Amino acid sequence: MIQRIQSLWLLLAAACAFAGLKFSFYSGTKLTDPLLKELNGTQTILLMITGIAVGGLALITIFLFKNRALQFRLCLLGILLELVCIYLYYREVTGFTQGTYSLTAILQLIIVLSFILAAVGIRKDSKMVKNSDRLR
Repeated sequence: MIQRIQSLWLLLAAACAFAGLKFSFYSGTKLTDPLLKELNGTQTILLMITGIAVGGLALITIFLFKNRALQFRLCLLGILLELVCIYLYYREVTGFTQGTYSLTAILQLIIVLSFILAAVGIRKDSKMVKNSDRLR
C-alpha cells in the first residue's frame, strides 16, 4: 500500500488539507472591521466542512488500493471538492477591502496537484495490471 506512489500523493493531499484549516489563506482588513483579520479554513462552516471532507476523502482513498476504479473516481471527486473549496475561499476574499494572500495559500494548489498526480499513478497501475493479465 505505502510503496505505491499514489499513496504518498494522497497522504500529501490529506496533510495539506488539514494544514489549510489551521494556516491562513488571506490576511487583510474588512470594511466593517478595520483590524487585520486572517482568513483560514475555520472561518466559515462551509470552508471547514469542505476542508475536512477533502482531507478525509484523501485518507480514505489511500486504503482503497484494491479497487483502482473506485480510487480513481474518488481522486476526481477530491479534485472537484478542492475546486469548490478554492471557490469558497475566493468568495470570502472578496469581502476584504485590502490585504494579501498568505504564502500558505499555495497549500490549496498543492492539494489539487497531489490529487492529479495520484490519479495518474492509479491509471498507470491499472494499465500495468491489464498488461500483466494479458501476458498470462
